[in-house]
Amino acid sequence: MKHARHDDLNVTPVRPGVERRVFSGEGATLAWTTLAPGHTPRPHSHGFEQIVYIVSGQARFSVGEEERLMGPGDMVVVPPNAEHWAQTVGEEPVVDLSIFTPKRDEYAAEEATA
Repeated sequence: MKHARHDDLNVTPVRPGVERRVFSGEGATLAWTTLAPGHTPRPHSHGFEQIVYIVSGQARFSVGEEERLMGPGDMVVVPPNAEHWAQTVGEEPVVDLSIFTPKRDEYAAEEATA
């Protein structure tokens, strides 16, 4: 059985103001991303479906042409290949939990070996 504790996962600096922790199974990847206040949003797209759950903080989140303010407990689905981005609003970092399917092999490579 594959097992880990969130606090024991590797922290990967993605770019200034953005960090990620990941945990993957055979078919999906969980990614906790922390967005510091003042980070620069980076619009991007990928071929994975992504479900985002805001754990803490406030974020302006954009998917395609739609944009909304999201806070703790809010969720959004990002379809494959849809351009999207998030920006921290306020002084509290945003922590989001994303579920990617299928598994993101490049993220899984960031995991600690248990």
